[in-house]
Amino acid sequence: MLSFSRRVWQLVLLLFPSTVTAEESSLLDGWHDVWLFRFLINMLGYSTIIIPGYLLISYFKRTNYIETGSGICYPLIKTCVFGGETKTGLLDDVSVTSRNEGDSGSSARQAVKLIFCAAGLQASYLTWGVLQERVMTRSYGATTTETEGERFKDSQFLVFMNRILALTVSGLWCILFKQPRHGAPMYKYSFASLSNILSSWCQYEALKYISFPTQVLAKASKVIPVMLMGKIISRKSYEYWEYFTAVLISVGVSMFLLSSTTTKHPSTVTTFSGIVILVGYIVFDSFTSNWQDNLFKYKMSSVQMMFGVNLFSCLFTVGSLLEQGAFFDSLAFMTRHSEFAFHAVLLSVCSACGQLFIFYTINQFGAAVFTIIMTLRQAIAILLSCFLYGHAVTLVGGFGVAVVFLALFLRVYARSRMKSGRRAAQPLTQKV
Repeated sequence: MLSFSRRVWQLVLLLFPSTVTAEESSLLDGWHDVWLFRFLINMLGYSTIIIPGYLLISYFKRTNYIETGSGICYPLIKTCVFGGETKTGLLDDVSVTSRNEGDSGSSARQAVKLIFCAAGLQASYLTWGVLQERVMTRSYGATTTETEGERFKDSQFLVFMNRILALTVSGLWCILFKQPRHGAPMYKYSFASLSNILSSWCQYEALKYISFPTQVLAKASKVIPVMLMGKIISRKSYEYWEYFTAVLISVGVSMFLLSSTTTKHPSTVTTFSGIVILVGYIVFDSFTSNWQDNLFKYKMSSVQMMFGVNLFSCLFTVGSLLEQGAFFDSLAFMTRHSEFAFHAVLLSVCSACGQLFIFYTINQFGAAVFTIIMTLRQAIAILLSCFLYGHAVTLVGGFGVAVVFLALFLRVYARSRMKSGRRAAQPLTQKV
């Protein structure tokens, strides 16, 4: 099957045969190696689903279909477009039931929950991170020193593999176990789904330009974008110490990035493209966690959230892959290299388990606490990557790492002090 981009190029050749030479047509393969070109092609594929969906949703809302509609498709349209919304505004009036249940428990019980979430996230994503670097930076099929083998290049297929297993797991869970009555319009999951796809794609693509430790430390600066997104999306307010520790994290990350050396390890160079892709990852991922946090204001479980987000993720990615012709090319790569097939499946398992912990953590503790837990695992990930793949960290870079994690521990300490102060002041307030 010809890819979508190749078909577009052939159309140009047919329409303007005199203006395009044979040498210029051979440049198409070179364009496939440009990350921005692949990003735009992916977005074009997503738009073939987003634009018709947007037009249909606008039509049903404009015609007030929930009151005037009927027929066999009415329940499906009501669930996808309107959900359980009421005219009084569900997002403003409904409390975050699941998270309040977590707050009502004892401090010891909450601590156990937090440790459980942290351990699950560590195990899932440390394994996932090591496999991710192996898949994107190493060749498959190299039998001798003279044979280089071939690398897998399509990051979007890996995203699809991760999401299809997560969709299956969450779907079976919703069928086998009783879930809360769902109230959110299904289309609202598409926002988190699209940003989640793009953030995952940026993670895979960034490893082609920068080292894994550099990517991991850059992720630690997510705290500031998460706070900014929280103010924009949920209108949250933050304390002075939260801004102070966020600045410390940024300083530490900058020290690590600026201390990157290119003399001994050319493959670990931090390039401009890698930095741009990382910025894209941070923006998309910050939006995802805050939007999911906002969606939990509806009465839903973390597994329902997982199912809704992954449903749209599979729809977006498989549609784009089929339009580009990359789906069957990736399957052919899997058949040629059984080791890659094993790694891809294991990546998907780790991603599915990690998503269960992500949604449960956000549901119980919120997006900010989830971000801190995920950032704390970066130190272990850096050490593990340096041990397995031989990445070098300079003295200045090591000091930057120390600054980052010192700021994170200060953040946790200040948060615990603030909560204990509120508990101590609560009886006095009640007496007054």
